[in-house]
Amino acid sequence: VLRLHCLARRLRQLSKMGNLFSSPLNRLLDFKSPVPSDIDIAQSVEPHNINLIADSLGLREDEYEMHGPHKGKVKLEVRERLKDTKNGFYVVVGGISPTPLGEGKSTTTVGISQALGAVLGRKVVTCIRQPSQGPTFGIKGGAAGGGYSQVIPMEEFNLHMTGDIHAITASNNLLAAAIDTRLYHESTQKDGPLFNRLCPPDKAGKRKFEQSMMSRLEKLGITKTDPDELTEEEKVRFARLDFDPDKITWRRCVDLNDRFLRNVTVGQGPAEKGYTRETGFDITVASEIMAVLALSTSLADMRQRLGHMVVGTSKAGEPICADDLGIGGALTVMMKDALKPTLMQSLEGTPVLVHAGPFANIAHGNSSIVADQIGLKLVGPGGFVVTEAGFGSDIGLEKFCNIKCRYSGLTPDCAVIVATVRALKMHGGGPAVLAGKPLDNAYTTESLELLKVGVCNLERHIRNTLQYGIPVVVAVNKFSSDTDAELDLVRAAAKTAGAFDAVMCEHHAKGGAGARELGLAVERACKQETPNFKFLYPLNLSIKEKIEIICKQVYKAARVEYLPLAEEKIALYSKQGFSKLPICMAKTQYSFSHDAALKGAPEGFIVPIRDVRASVGAGFLFPLVGDMPTIPGLPTRPAYYLIDIDTKTGKILGLS
Repeated sequence: VLRLHCLARRLRQLSKMGNLFSSPLNRLLDFKSPVPSDIDIAQSVEPHNINLIADSLGLREDEYEMHGPHKGKVKLEVRERLKDTKNGFYVVVGGISPTPLGEGKSTTTVGISQALGAVLGRKVVTCIRQPSQGPTFGIKGGAAGGGYSQVIPMEEFNLHMTGDIHAITASNNLLAAAIDTRLYHESTQKDGPLFNRLCPPDKAGKRKFEQSMMSRLEKLGITKTDPDELTEEEKVRFARLDFDPDKITWRRCVDLNDRFLRNVTVGQGPAEKGYTRETGFDITVASEIMAVLALSTSLADMRQRLGHMVVGTSKAGEPICADDLGIGGALTVMMKDALKPTLMQSLEGTPVLVHAGPFANIAHGNSSIVADQIGLKLVGPGGFVVTEAGFGSDIGLEKFCNIKCRYSGLTPDCAVIVATVRALKMHGGGPAVLAGKPLDNAYTTESLELLKVGVCNLERHIRNTLQYGIPVVVAVNKFSSDTDAELDLVRAAAKTAGAFDAVMCEHHAKGGAGARELGLAVERACKQETPNFKFLYPLNLSIKEKIEIICKQVYKAARVEYLPLAEEKIALYSKQGFSKLPICMAKTQYSFSHDAALKGAPEGFIVPIRDVRASVGAGFLFPLVGDMPTIPGLPTRPAYYLIDIDTKTGKILGLS
């Protein structure tokens, strides 16, 4: 009886929306108030078999690989079959400068898609990043969305999924091991034995260069293919990379928050004979290999990018890359399956492509190019791909436009900026918002004065996005304590700042139905507006000029200050020929500035650049702004305190 009641209610809803039975996979949700926990909602829904989701997209059986009943890896060959199909509309979701609690950007990304697909009957694919286990067990929790707008099964999504992040971790650390091993062997062997061990004779006494060595030979200008024909000088040049130990930039990684790995010393065992070196760990999602995965457009492109990753500098000042170590091919073998996006589904049965997971504050913060390309072909004309850029217009969305779109050749039809009354009150001078602590009364009662001051943050994010020639729709995520006057104030400010529309939405509590008006606004923006997309800067500018354009035009800084290490790196990368790469700023997400405490829309500050690193294979340089760590630490009470398992049923408890 209850199921029939829910069915009848849902049919009435859909009938009013003019979209009865848009798809047999659209799932009827039993909305509860108050909204249960994310994991309780996710576990209350039995996912469709993934072959049904694939079939709804028009995927053939040989175009994806099943990974259990609810996940599938999509092969890149589908793009070739659909190459003549016109792309659908391309929508990117960003946000304002958030509180530590997050403002529901992933939830909104899923909510829009459920509205477009399950409610309005449009063909849609959501493209989002795979979450890191660092935040999952740290502070923020997972990234499947929340409430009644989630990707499911959320346990599989938030934990190991199909193993892509583990493949990146293993590849990254294999390369780190290769670097230290090469450093050790070059330090302990003379020229002749070193060359002979790299190119040993076979049983017939014949030597040969392996395929993995050809890039090194080409780089050195050596055209000989027989190792025995090399001169003694050529043998030395080939065999000795001659690393400067102080200029090795490649670090190990782990997909967890661990502050004690930020700086470590390797080589302390007795077998290493005193060849120690100071280095450190990054979180896996900050690894260049993660960025390579996200920005590659084919297996061949990924092979080239992995081989071109610069890992250090020789004593002569020359860049040393992965192919110099002969490891580019092995890395590609470890990463080949990770290049295929993972097909999953939302609570309401709409398709989701999950792929790559670079952080936006310490990497470029966007899901993969290939997932977007595949999605745009699968939905076709009139359909929608909704992809997410990490954090705000100053971080993930800026990198989406200036890095991802440069390499993909795709341009967005609409940008959605997610805002909350809560965050805007904080930017207006409200008390600190801290994870794990109750909200101050200022956030749970009406305060128009705080809000009037704080909307400047939203206004700047709108104007920043409009710089790229993209129409903007603002999604105002409604909380139960928000008043009509507060919501009206935010919507009015957004439109005054140039937004195409600003819509209040309740997809957390009501699923796709709660984002119906947002979906319609996005559709109108895509159809009525003509984007005039443009990049923020040309690549032929100097490294400093590009950094300063971002800092002054996006952050509104007065000037940029370069610390000595940053000056040294800029000079080095300019000399090595990397100055024409785009810029990927690593900075806090909580402020337009380098200082997380500067809320609202600050101006006139000085941006300190303490270091610049090169992700040459991925295709960008990333300056480190202020004290931005590349591996987070754990708080006093991490999220793992909440997570457990029912040993009788195997059911996961407390995951968020």
